[in-house]
Order: sequence, then C-alpha cells, then structure tokens
Amino acid sequence: MTLNGKVAIVTGSGAGLGLAYAQELARQGAKVVINDVNEEVTNQAVESITGAGGTAVGVTAAVGSTETAEKLVNAAVENFGTLDILVNNAGILRDRSLLKMSDDDFDQVINVHLRGTFTCVRAAFDYFKNNEVKGRIVTIGSPTGQRGNFGQTNYAAAKAGIVGMVRTWAMEMKRAGVTVNAIIPVAATAMTETVPFFSAAIEADKAGEAMPDFFRKELGFGTAADVAGLVAFLSSDDAANITGQAIGVGGDRLQVWGHPEPVATEYLEGGWTYEALQNKGRSIVEGNLQEVGEKMPELPADLQPKA
Repeated sequence: MTLNGKVAIVTGSGAGLGLAYAQELARQGAKVVINDVNEEVTNQAVESITGAGGTAVGVTAAVGSTETAEKLVNAAVENFGTLDILVNNAGILRDRSLLKMSDDDFDQVINVHLRGTFTCVRAAFDYFKNNEVKGRIVTIGSPTGQRGNFGQTNYAAAKAGIVGMVRTWAMEMKRAGVTVNAIIPVAATAMTETVPFFSAAIEADKAGEAMPDFFRKELGFGTAADVAGLVAFLSSDDAANITGQAIGVGGDRLQVWGHPEPVATEYLEGGWTYEALQNKGRSIVEGNLQEVGEKMPELPADLQPKA
C-alpha cells in the first residue's frame, strides 16, 4: 500500500467517480475524509470504506464556500492529525444552450466546480505550507473544458478554468514541494448514462460485463475504477516530479494533454491593420482553423443504441 500514513480529502465522494477515488486511496492505505451534500450518502460512502477495513470520516457540506473548504481541512487534521492529499471532484451539471441558460444555471456550476476548487486548494495549500507538508493536489477537468461541448457553457468555462488554475498553482507551489495536476476522465457516470452513444458500454458495465473494446480502446471510455488508479498515483510520492499537467485517462487509454501553443506565427512590419488582415491575415487564420468539440468516430453497427 503506497499511501500508508497519508490523509486525503476527496470532495464530492459520496458516489460515482468521487467514491471510486476515495475507495482506491483507502485501498492504498490512506485515511480519507468523504464529502457529499447528502448525509445519508456520505455515511454510506464512509461505511463502504470502513467495512472493507479502511479508515474514513464524513463531512456533509456543499463545496464552494471558504467555510466548507476550511471545515474539510479541519476534519482531516482533527480526526487524523494531518493532511497530505486533496482531490477536488465535487461537481454538478446544469446543461442548457446559451439562450436558455439562466444566471442561476451558470452561477451554480461555476460556484461548485471553479470556486469550490479554488477555495479547497487555497485552504489545503495554506495547511501544507504552514506545516511543511509536501502535499498532493488532484483536480478534475473534463474533455469539455479542453474542447468544448454543445449546451455546456457553464461547465466548459469551469473545467477550462480549473486547468488554467492548475498551471498557475504549479508555479506558485513549486518551492513548497507541493504538486498539483488535473485529470481529464472519460468514464461511465450518472452524467454519461443519458448519452445514447455510450449506451452499449454503460449497459455492459451495469451487467457486470466488460465494456466492448471499441469503447475501452478507440474512445478511451471505461469505468470509474479505470480513473481511480491515476488519482492514487498522482497522490503518491512516486509522482513527486509531475506537476502542472492535464492528464487524460479512461478505459485502456492514458493521455498527456498538450498546453495551448500557437499553430501559426507571422509578422508584418507596421502591424496588422484591417487592410493587412484582409489581404494577408485572413488566409493565415483560415488556413489554420482549429476544431471545436469532441470528434467521435462512428459507432459499429452492433453497438448502435437500441430503438
């Protein structure tokens, strides 16, 4: 067990991916602070770990506020004497196309995902720095934050913002020996159950069967357990040299996402006036247009959603 003696907080860990992360951390020897907004769900998640011989306590609170962030850190320290690992997983969806998205739809998602990551990381790093702990921080991004997705303005903004913060924090935390990375998971969750494209994979998973190779290999789409190993690895001493990265995982696939870089660079003496852009700049930009959204391969006939 590679995380013996370590103490971890996992936000949004009552069910789904978050619970899988918490259970894997516990399996690797860490003591875990479980977090969910529903007390019964929190208690059940704690029991799933303690019943398997692990150690866990629960904190029922909505992520987003500084108060919750400090409550989580205090729970780790008061129950287990220290804090070594923070996994920011809590999230919600309020999907709507732009003209149908309300201020509240936008604000709720930003508050939980983006502000919640900010407040929890700030509280954890404050503890790490003041106590000379070379901590590990794992945040959760999304392909939507990397590429965009129809109907997810709020979610895309939050997930892209998380990766931007990770790159900044990696520089700020380097001297303290704290690492911070973003995971880009692709897995069967409550969020993907309603997507017909994934129905064959999700049905197989629910039946306790292996997902078809098309999903695991071609799409890199798998189970929550397929993601949990990377969370535990990035939380360990073995990952001391990995920070500021966006790392994708799902099914049988592991990816390291590149940071944004220019795909074309041109200079023009005197600057790029409107006329210069008409005459020359337009062809440069149009000749290097980048794709938006996920480009999905065609489903094999035997995996098409049932009518």
